Amino acid sequence: MTGQLRLIRLYRAVVYPLIQLTVWSAASLVIISAVTLALAVVFNRQVAGGLTLVDFVVRTLPQVAIDGLTIGFLYAMIALGYTMVYGVLQLINFAHSEIFMVGAFVGVEFMLLLNLPPDQPVQGLLLVILLTTLLGMAASGLLAVGIERVAYRPLRHAPRLVPLISAIGVSFFLQDTVRAIEGLVNNAFFRNYPSFPALNEPLTLASVTVAGEPVTVQMQAKIILIIVVSLVMLSGLNYLVNATRLGRAIRAVAQDQATAALMGVNVDRIIMLTFLIGGALGGATGVLFGIRVGRIDPYVGFIPGIKAFTAAVLGGIGNITGAMLGGLVLGVLEAFAGAYLSQFTGGAFGSEYKDIFAFAILIIILIFRPTGLLGEIVAQRA
Repeated sequence: MTGQLRLIRLYRAVVYPLIQLTVWSAASLVIISAVTLALAVVFNRQVAGGLTLVDFVVRTLPQVAIDGLTIGFLYAMIALGYTMVYGVLQLINFAHSEIFMVGAFVGVEFMLLLNLPPDQPVQGLLLVILLTTLLGMAASGLLAVGIERVAYRPLRHAPRLVPLISAIGVSFFLQDTVRAIEGLVNNAFFRNYPSFPALNEPLTLASVTVAGEPVTVQMQAKIILIIVVSLVMLSGLNYLVNATRLGRAIRAVAQDQATAALMGVNVDRIIMLTFLIGGALGGATGVLFGIRVGRIDPYVGFIPGIKAFTAAVLGGIGNITGAMLGGLVLGVLEAFAGAYLSQFTGGAFGSEYKDIFAFAILIIILIFRPTGLLGEIVAQRA
């Protein structure tokens, strides 16, 4: 009986959220793709390269979907940190984007210190990335704990606007502190992650023929790494929150801090651990983000942070699986807008308008579903 209960708990905490994420993501991707194809049929005309708009969309659709999911997984991992803190404190931790940035800088400094040769074998690279990610998680997690202790805990019972202002202040402080340190030490405030051909090598996922022309869907090895790590983070976080004693304590504090304290839960300790977990997730994401984009600077976390918070709201803030789903939907919308907006408007609107388009769609979704796609009562979620 005990074994069956453990299996049921494991299914509810790990397997079911993955199924839920897969179904919702697939449905969103199908709907967005279908709408794009329908619009291509309605506005079909000649575009660049002698192709019709329909042919262009059909040929590029699989790769654009892959690119959108890649961006979405990065947004989703950042959103997990937002949703953890908000679920417990109902606090929008705008400094989380800078915690993410610090993790990226710790990672790049460590990798540059190692001075690895570009032709490093894959096995060695994976070990280095693992160590770098763990170091970024430790640094960002401890930083998040320090921020909670100094900037948030003294204001816990203040009006909600006060800790929000404090979070914004911490965000600016971290940006300028990292910029000052990098400027003094390296005489530049941006850093470049080492490039490894083994990570940049495109892997062919599928090859099909469309309108007599071969269409190849490819994905770089580092993108596969990002997707795998994000799914592991989602599964681990869901298991922690829903199937462990610590998770029960986190949910209790999220629901009612006073009652949880009366039941013997150390509220301050649980909140500190929540910031530690959220910060560690942000640090891991910062390292993976830096590996993907290459160059980072002290302001690299601002735009991804805003989008990740939006993704958390879209999926249902306070809901862990919802944060992942919101990130994937936002990433797909952004990729589709960046790839097709110029073609559909005849060049009147280029890819630089992708954020406007994506956020307009998000506003429409939230008008009809204000709690988000998987939204529930926030106080009942960690």
